[in-house]
Amino acid sequence: MVTREVEAFVRASLPSPPAGVLEIGAGGGELAAALSNGGYAVTAVDPAAEPGGIVQPCSLLDVRGSFDAAVCVVALHHINPLEESCAHLATLLSPGGVLVIDEIDIGRYDERAMRWWASQRKALGVDEHEHDPSDILSHLREHIHPLDRMLAALTPHFDLGRPTPGPYLHRWELRPSLYEAEVDLIASGLLPAVGCRLIATRK
Repeated sequence: MVTREVEAFVRASLPSPPAGVLEIGAGGGELAAALSNGGYAVTAVDPAAEPGGIVQPCSLLDVRGSFDAAVCVVALHHINPLEESCAHLATLLSPGGVLVIDEIDIGRYDERAMRWWASQRKALGVDEHEHDPSDILSHLREHIHPLDRMLAALTPHFDLGRPTPGPYLHRWELRPSLYEAEVDLIASGLLPAVGCRLIATRK
């Protein structure tokens, strides 16, 4: 889910329009459309996209061209092959080009996070089944690249800023209105900050 808060982070991190921006793993194209309406020259790609829309149905390895910046919102953790894709991404950005990353850090997930997420799903009426938090966590860890692997794949090609933990669970099949509740629980030490953001610069 791309919230207004995510859009604000991305816009604040990009060079001024009409910079050319590549969005990787663009989903339904909400962010791409917002950036395009803001004056950016956006190319958005996602292997699962439907043909004919704002998002091109192709993988990162299929992209050709040159861009001033790239954006990857909750997509890098499932890109395969990861190392080859990150190396190809570097060829698409000029030295000094910015890569804006909004991700999840699966290493920070724990049973508290899974229990809270599942309880909110049930409260919203979107999931009436009981889920074992440890089972959810095990499933996620089997399918998601850990943050240290993602950073290692980027390091040969990018200067990485400091990763900043933050809230994410409210965006995962829940509602943006739960943002404040998640922030309060993180501040109280009752939930881990499972989101992660950083800015990388092409070497």
